[in-house]
Amino acid sequence: MRQSVLLRRVLLLGLFFVVLPFFLIMMLNLPSTNSKSEWDEFGRESSGLVKNGHTGDSHKLNVIEEDTEGIVYKEETLRTPDWYLTVEHTEKFGINKVSVEVYKGIREKIWEMEDQLIMARAYLQFAPPNSSNSHLVKELKLRIKEIQRLLAHTTANYHLSRSALQKIRQMEATLFRAQAAYPDCSAMASKLRAMTSNTEEQLRAQQKQASYLTQVVARTMPKGLHCFSLSLISEYFRMDAEKRVLPRGHLVEDPDLYHYAVFSDNVLACSVVVNSTICNSKEPDKIVFHIITDSQNFPTMSAWFLLNPPTPATIQIEAIENLKNLPSNFSSSFKFHGIQDLRFTSPLNYLRFYLPQIFPFLSKVLLLDHDVVVRKDLGELWQVDMEGNVNLAVEACDNTGYSFNRIKTILNFSEPVMASNFDGDTCIWAFGMNLFNLDEWRRHDLTDSFHKWLQLGKERQLWSGGTLPIGQMVFYNHTIALDRSWHLFGLGQPNFRLVSEHELEKAAVLHYNGNRKPWLEISIPRYKVYWKKYLNYNNSFLLRCNIHE
Repeated sequence: MRQSVLLRRVLLLGLFFVVLPFFLIMMLNLPSTNSKSEWDEFGRESSGLVKNGHTGDSHKLNVIEEDTEGIVYKEETLRTPDWYLTVEHTEKFGINKVSVEVYKGIREKIWEMEDQLIMARAYLQFAPPNSSNSHLVKELKLRIKEIQRLLAHTTANYHLSRSALQKIRQMEATLFRAQAAYPDCSAMASKLRAMTSNTEEQLRAQQKQASYLTQVVARTMPKGLHCFSLSLISEYFRMDAEKRVLPRGHLVEDPDLYHYAVFSDNVLACSVVVNSTICNSKEPDKIVFHIITDSQNFPTMSAWFLLNPPTPATIQIEAIENLKNLPSNFSSSFKFHGIQDLRFTSPLNYLRFYLPQIFPFLSKVLLLDHDVVVRKDLGELWQVDMEGNVNLAVEACDNTGYSFNRIKTILNFSEPVMASNFDGDTCIWAFGMNLFNLDEWRRHDLTDSFHKWLQLGKERQLWSGGTLPIGQMVFYNHTIALDRSWHLFGLGQPNFRLVSEHELEKAAVLHYNGNRKPWLEISIPRYKVYWKKYLNYNNSFLLRCNIHE
C-alpha cells in the first residue's frame, strides 16, 4: 500500500537528508529537451533497468472474491511494476504512440512529484505560527501549487516539458532549504507518522465507500433491462399456448450433437452468448443450447427466443424449479454463515455441480457463463482427448512467478483437512468455458464429493464463498489444462492486467468476469465492442426500452 511506502520514508528520513544534495546535482543532468534520444535515455535511467533484468516496486495481486464465472483480483500496491501498463493509459495514448521506456521515465517523475508534495506539506505543518521563516513558508506554498498543477497535467497527458522539469528542480531546492531550516529529524518523523496515520484512516474510509458503490452498481439492474424484461413478459403471456413451443424440440437429447449449457437470469447476456456461438460455428445446425433460468425469468427468456429463434441451432429453455433429478432441498442448500451476496448463494450458480443429473442423456456438455462472447468455432473441443479427466479448462497461471493464481490463495490451508488433501501450489483454473466429460464424472461420483465438501464448508471456514474454490476441490486431479488462447478472462476488471490486441483477436472466448459487465454503463469500452457486435440494437424491444450502444 502507499502508506507502507510512507512508513519506510520515515525510517530513512535521516539518510534522505544526507543524500539530498547529491540528488540535486544528479537532477541538473536530466535532459532538457523533448528529443526522442534524450527521452529514451531518461526512460532507461528512471525505470530501474539493470543489466540482468529490471527492478521496481512489486505488484502483488490477491484473489478477493470469485465472480461465479472467474477470478477477481485486488491491487495491494498503488505503484505498479515496470511490466504493467493500465488499460486507461493504453487506450488513451496507445502502446505504439508512447514508448515503454519513456512511459516508465514519466511515471517515475509522477511518483517523485507526489513525494515532493508530501515532504513540502510536512514542512509546512512543521513551521510554527509567526515563524521567522515566513519567506520560506510562502515559497513552500507557491511550490506546492506549482507541483499540484504540474502533477495534474502530467497525469492527464503523460507529457513533461522543459519548464516542468525546471519546476521539479525548484521544488527540490526549496525542500533542501526547508531541511536546513528545520533540522530536527525526530520531530519531522513524528509529523510524518501523524500524517501517515491520518491518510491511512481516510484511505480506508474511501476504499470502503468505493467498494460498496461499485458492488451496488454491479448488482443493480439498469432501468433499460428492467423495461426489456417486463416487455417480454407481457409479450409471452399474450401468446397462445401452442405458440410457446420452441422449434426442433426433438433434438434436445440427441447425444451426437454439440450441447452447450448456460445458467442465467439475464436474457440479454444469453442472447449474446447464443448469437456469438452460432455466428462463429462451422456447423451451427449441430448446436443445441440448454438455457436454465428461474421461474421468474422463464417467460422473459422464452419470449425472446420464441421471437428470435437461433436458426439453424436448437435451443431449450427450462426453469430450475422444473428440473426433476435435483435434491429436494436444492434451493436452500447454499446458504453460508455471514454471506449475503446472491452471486455466491444463488442456486443457478451451483447447478454446474449437477450436470450429470440435469443431462442424464449426454456424455459431454460445454458449460458457458452468461458474460462471455464466443469468437471462434468451439466444435474442436469435442475432439480433444481428455485423457480420462472430467474438466477441460484454461488455467490462470502464467510465467510471472506470482502466487496469486494458486489455490492456496482461495482455500484455507490453516485447516488440516485442506493441507492433507490438496497441494497449495496447484494452479487455479477458471470457470467460464469448461467442457465436462459426464461419463467420467459419473464414474468418479463427483457430485457426491461436492456434497461432502459443501457440508464440511458449512461446519468450518474452508473458503470465503462462491463456486470457484469448491470447484477447485471437487475437480482436483480431474482437470486437464487447455491452451490459454481458448479462454481470455478478466475483461470485467479494469486493473487485472494489460490485454493486448493480439490476445483479444486470438482468443476463442472472451470472458467479462468482474463487476464491469458489458451490459452495464460501467463496462470497459475497449472490451465492450466485442460484446455489442452480437446484439441487434435495432430490435423493437431494445429500441422501446432505450437500450443502445
